[in-house]
Amino acid sequence: MTAELPRRFLEQLAKAVGTENVLTDPADRWVYGYDNSRRHHPPDAVAHATSHAQVADIVRACHEFSVPIVARGRGTNTTGASVPVQGGLVLSLERMDKIVAVDPANRALRVESGVLNQTAQDEAGKHGFFWPPDPTSAAYCTVGGNIALNAAGPRAVKYGATRENILGLVAVTGTGETIHTGCYTTKGAVGYDLTRLLIGSEGTLAVVTEATLKLTPLPESRRTLQAVYRDIRSATEAVVAIMSQPVIPCALEFMDAASIEMIRSYSQAELPRGAGALLMIEVDGQEAGMDAAIAAVSQAAKTSGLVALATAKTKTEADALWATRKALSPALRNIAPNKLNEDVVVPVSRIPELIEGLEKLSQEYGIPIVNFGHAGNGNIHVNLLYDTQDPRQEKNALPCVSRVFDLVIALGGTLSGEHGVGLAKRDYISRAIDPVTLSLMKAIKQQFDPKGILNPGKVFPLT
Repeated sequence: MTAELPRRFLEQLAKAVGTENVLTDPADRWVYGYDNSRRHHPPDAVAHATSHAQVADIVRACHEFSVPIVARGRGTNTTGASVPVQGGLVLSLERMDKIVAVDPANRALRVESGVLNQTAQDEAGKHGFFWPPDPTSAAYCTVGGNIALNAAGPRAVKYGATRENILGLVAVTGTGETIHTGCYTTKGAVGYDLTRLLIGSEGTLAVVTEATLKLTPLPESRRTLQAVYRDIRSATEAVVAIMSQPVIPCALEFMDAASIEMIRSYSQAELPRGAGALLMIEVDGQEAGMDAAIAAVSQAAKTSGLVALATAKTKTEADALWATRKALSPALRNIAPNKLNEDVVVPVSRIPELIEGLEKLSQEYGIPIVNFGHAGNGNIHVNLLYDTQDPRQEKNALPCVSRVFDLVIALGGTLSGEHGVGLAKRDYISRAIDPVTLSLMKAIKQQFDPKGILNPGKVFPLT
């Protein structure tokens, strides 16, 4: 038994899920104390649930004994959202991995929250559909985690993030009560939209146990283009032009010169010399209209600084073009294992100003900044490649991040597009949300979770 948790509480956990599914050994607890943010704080205990009823029993016990509880999927988030900073209990939902029901006629898929994103995609694909959220971690992340952080990916530019692709949820509040949100239809106007409220709340309002996913038919055709530009401004002007015409790409990815040089150094990808920026563009839809769609997007991409424009004619050629983008993350891990990754969002028309401002901050603070991401919706991943062994860079890293956020807010943007707030951005949230609105959010939290036991220390500033 751990010293921190009452014996009666642990007995109730064991009664709910079985003694074998309650972990108190330090070695067992250790691995549930981290996520992909590289932050770590071990919980006092871990419980594995396999049903909604078990989750409700566990939350009621935590409420009774005022034990902090952090719901966890696979821990792939990058902001520390699933790190149990106040100890307490980690509630693992990874074994709640059942496909509950498939309903092609109504374009719906019901799943438990521990189902992997890729598993949901595979199941939907069997029936001619897909679920639009496609984070890089799709093979490992859970649907519940996608819901907690409103995850997205390249396809969000056309199909939206998780919030736009959920019909309803089943969840447990901080008092252990079960709630059902949303409806089974694509239209509904009864009551408050609690579904959208819970999505992106990072497990601070309720523990989601089941979700009804809104499916989209698989497109008949998909084409990929790669546009190389001499400089960043030319590329960002092309982004604005592409997003201003009627054909919406299903992906519009951006990489700056620093990203390109890293790819060139750490992969076999072939890129023209003198490339200052690159766009990866994907268009999907009906085969009959694909040539016209490609022509429209290609014309918009032809700004004065265009160096090369390639269109894939086969899947093999498309994979070869996308290899450039896929080579970026491994290259970043090789060159900067201690990087800070901020996924900020600005209006598409202001991307050029964002990139120019980031270049100035890089020079001012002496920290290399590499920028890439989902340019079609203004979601740029800003990577500060600082060296922890360099005293100047170590000292300047966080002040530089603070200035990045100031720049984003000044451009009418927001601090996170798909990674959430967690611990990483908690102390900056008041810059994006005014005091009255923030106070209302805290009041909502109080209604759902009166004792404040659900994922405490996340989202809201501590002061």
